[in-house]
Amino acid sequence: MIRQGFPRALIVLVGTAAAVITLAGVQAVGSIVGPVVLALTLVIAVSPVRGWLVRRRAPVWLQVAVPLALVLLVLLGMVAVLSIAAAQLAILAPTYTVQFNAMVTNLQHWAAGLGYGSDQLNKALSSLDPGKLIGVAQSLLSSLLGVLSSLFLIVVLLLAMSLDAPVITRIVDAASTERPALTNALKTFSSKTRRYLIVSTVFGLICSVLDVTALYILDVPLPLLWGVLALITNYIPNIGFILGLIPPALLGLLEGGPKTMLLVIAAYMAINVVIQSFIQPKFLGDAVGLSTTATFLSLIVWGWVLGPLGALLAIPLSLLVRALLVDSDPDGAWTAALISGRLPEGSSQPRPETRPNTHPDPRPGTRSEQSGDH
Repeated sequence: MIRQGFPRALIVLVGTAAAVITLAGVQAVGSIVGPVVLALTLVIAVSPVRGWLVRRRAPVWLQVAVPLALVLLVLLGMVAVLSIAAAQLAILAPTYTVQFNAMVTNLQHWAAGLGYGSDQLNKALSSLDPGKLIGVAQSLLSSLLGVLSSLFLIVVLLLAMSLDAPVITRIVDAASTERPALTNALKTFSSKTRRYLIVSTVFGLICSVLDVTALYILDVPLPLLWGVLALITNYIPNIGFILGLIPPALLGLLEGGPKTMLLVIAAYMAINVVIQSFIQPKFLGDAVGLSTTATFLSLIVWGWVLGPLGALLAIPLSLLVRALLVDSDPDGAWTAALISGRLPEGSSQPRPETRPNTHPDPRPGTRSEQSGDH
């Protein structure tokens, strides 16, 4: 009998090639795709506000204006904070030249006491420059600010999506009878994205307040700005708090020396690691539907495709791809299980294999002997 269909290996190779080509195409038009996905994510985030207005029978223009105003307020606030932070860093950079030179001199004396030659140490320290250290923080802030540089396009997309949201909601509800799998997948994507954003925002605010308090205690300059930066980087999975730690740690080094820098690092690790690694996952639970490996791969892939914006939207983008390609497929249960790291509903764990007893029981009076007597 001849098997019908293509070999599974060929299907996997063709699918992988198609994925690579698609990602390369998305990367080529990333300046358009990024703002579109950001606008879609923000519209989904404020959809409960629109739903509340609909239940209160508010006018249609109010159902569009209030969610749009909330989103614009958040966007403009982020742009203002990041712009001020980058400007303040540019102003502070020249003022730390004296502190940096004093730190280098102390380091030279300390190394000389350990027996290291001054020539070797001077050569090693010649590559260090306070402007370069501050430049690391400035480049981080500039990359995040570049995420919102297409503000006009994002605002136009937000307005268009906010106007279409009520109609799209009714269309999706009406399509549930003909396309139930796709409809459920899209609704699941919206609910998971919304829950992810809510939980990340709440715990990001908690981390930011604690980070600002620690920076105030340690006398690190611009603590409020670094708290807002910590809130923004909280949406970047796995490595977000490390990116938010770089600017205050560098300023702590230049302001108070290595001791202050180590205290800043210790405070950030104690606050962010405990909250994000032990407390936040318990509240988020399995709502995201992505395993730890899938989350980290999402960060790498979308960061490569869309840059900093891809890192910020790694989880929503992966949830959207899962909804369109996996959850909408009735035969994609096991693919979804591999992505989420959980068995599908209704499946059971395989039982351990048991070998049959091929050796006769030597004890007298066994069932075999009793059956042989009859």
